[in-house]
Amino acid sequence: MPLEAVFAEDARAAGASAPDATLEAVAGELIARWSEPHRHYHNLAHLEACLDEIDDPVTRLAAWGHDAIYDSRSPANEERSALLLTHLLHRCQTPPDIRDEAARLVRLTKGHAVDPGDERGKMLADADLNVLTRPWPSYLSYVDAVRREYAHVSDDLWRAGRAAILESLLDLPAMFHLHPEREEPARANLHRELTQLHQSAGA
Repeated sequence: MPLEAVFAEDARAAGASAPDATLEAVAGELIARWSEPHRHYHNLAHLEACLDEIDDPVTRLAAWGHDAIYDSRSPANEERSALLLTHLLHRCQTPPDIRDEAARLVRLTKGHAVDPGDERGKMLADADLNVLTRPWPSYLSYVDAVRREYAHVSDDLWRAGRAAILESLLDLPAMFHLHPEREEPARANLHRELTQLHQSAGA
């Protein structure tokens, strides 16, 4: 199914009542954003990987929006993406409570801290972080793709920023909630990458 049709189906399932042409236009804008040339990891492949894991309509809309704005120079991508998604879902004539919930989920991806009773948050966080569980060679390919998104950053700044992100994830009580079997391989990868970052910084 074309991605435009996937979005339209997701929006309808979440209560959108706008004409088909509007849903198609919104889908087109989102797909264009996810297809921007500076995206090497945070692109359509990542979006589709997330959607493959999510069956709740509202959480699927949040997945569509969670990296809709991706600027590696900005610390406010999640907030900007949440505001954009709220606007786009308003155009789709989605109920206000659905818009608010989808935006809340987008903001959650800034740190991936999920409350115990937040089933939608668990679903989105697990899907978004699944890349961390890849076998080591594939994991390194993911890291390389993210590094290309930060090509403007010096190696020293990259190592410091990347290490801070890895440490914040490792500090979470759990990264995975619906798929606890992913926790061990993800943490092993993060520790291994962190060790390499520290070693390269001291070289």
